[in-house]
Amino acid sequence: MTTTSGTEPGVDPAAESGHRDHPPRVGFFTDTTVCIGCKACEVACKEWNAVPDDGLDLTGMSYDNTVGLGANTWRHVAFIEQRKPLAAQEVDLHHDTDVLAMAEHGSATAPTEAGMTPTAPAADGHGEFRWLMASDVCKHCTHAACLDVCPTGSLFRTEFGTVVVQEDICNGCGYCIPACPYGVIDQRKDDGRAWKCTLCYDRLGDGLEPACAKACPTDSIQFGPLDELRERAQRRVEQLHEAGVGDARLYGADPDDGVGGDGAFFLLLDEPEVYGLPPDPVVTTRDLPRMWRHVASAAATLAAGAAAAFLGARRR
Repeated sequence: MTTTSGTEPGVDPAAESGHRDHPPRVGFFTDTTVCIGCKACEVACKEWNAVPDDGLDLTGMSYDNTVGLGANTWRHVAFIEQRKPLAAQEVDLHHDTDVLAMAEHGSATAPTEAGMTPTAPAADGHGEFRWLMASDVCKHCTHAACLDVCPTGSLFRTEFGTVVVQEDICNGCGYCIPACPYGVIDQRKDDGRAWKCTLCYDRLGDGLEPACAKACPTDSIQFGPLDELRERAQRRVEQLHEAGVGDARLYGADPDDGVGGDGAFFLLLDEPEVYGLPPDPVVTTRDLPRMWRHVASAAATLAAGAAAAFLGARRR
């Protein structure tokens, strides 16, 4: 069993897992401000990894037909429809909004030049309705609880710092499912084994970027060395703040958070809960060492009490 629990910043998860002279840790930076909801990432992920179809159900959640991540959905594009400001909601949408004019300043513009996009309120005050779109994925946590609880070694840390499931070793115990603080990993109903994003481990070995990032037409999904991505993301947030988008913030980029920072992090335009993300995720196995110490202490006390009772009875 691989243990990755801890809270110290600056942890190298690949080195902690025994990889020596390994390449830099890689990951995803998803800039949701330039996501157009095309779902090219979902399709590319399914095609490359042979992920089964998960249905084309009408969920009633805008254009979202997959609802969330699962064993058969390793990339999930969320569509969140909002009215801004929220204090002045109306029954009908604002039909006087020129969506095509807004698109001129949107995702067709390079991320470095786009201060405002269709996913942000318009500067002229007519942007009370907006879409927030974001492509969610496994976070490849620095401190991954799924690794801690896997009894077979099916889950392992790669030399790139990512977390991968070896489906041929998985015994379907399901321990990893409740261990994930994001609810990412899931079991397939037909075979019971656990499945999730591998960050295209096979492609990384050949020097290729993951299929989803390769297919993204707007560079909303950006792949590369994690340190470089974090620096790039911080510059993007500063650019958006200067452009008046004060709600822009990073999610999962802080190495001091409850999971030691994510290998896949996001730039959001609203609170994490709006996107279906936990506001303060914590590695669920954080308290396991302390719990086992308490168990050992209680067992030692019980054994000492039993021994004292036995010796006392013999003396009589």
